[in-house]
Amino acid sequence: MALFGSQRDISLFRHLNRELLWDVITQQCVFYQLKTAETKVNIYGEAAGARLYAEPVLLNVLIERGDASQPIDDFGVSYDRPMTFKFLRDDLVDANVLPESGDIIMWYESYWEINNVNNNQLIVGKDPLYPYNENPLNPGLENFGADWSIICTANYIPNDRVQITKERI
Repeated sequence: MALFGSQRDISLFRHLNRELLWDVITQQCVFYQLKTAETKVNIYGEAAGARLYAEPVLLNVLIERGDASQPIDDFGVSYDRPMTFKFLRDDLVDANVLPESGDIIMWYESYWEINNVNNNQLIVGKDPLYPYNENPLNPGLENFGADWSIICTANYIPNDRVQITKERI
């Protein structure tokens, strides 16, 4: 039987992490989830017209800023800055959002398009959804561990390319 990572331990971790994110660090971003079903695409899978996004959601986040660069291409000098946005999974569940590639995050009046989503951070290395109960030496593993966070890497996208439009009802 497992000794650490019980639901009581997870509750303590959740409480401490929320207190840190909400009351101490207090970094927030606005999350725009792409409505893939309503966005019209061409035969190449690119948005043919305006992209449609769900209502914006304000989320607490831990942000890791990468180094800014000014790459030169055929169109001149551009700007890029990779960012990493780290969300507590429980906050995303409460807000009813799941980040995917193509979603937009607004932070400090700048927009960042998500290009990679990692959701493989487990508390004590266990996911309660996959307990492997067939092992007779460790019964009750569904009560231990937690799938903890979602980490999104994103790149800067110019404001004129974002195409965030409010849906009319």
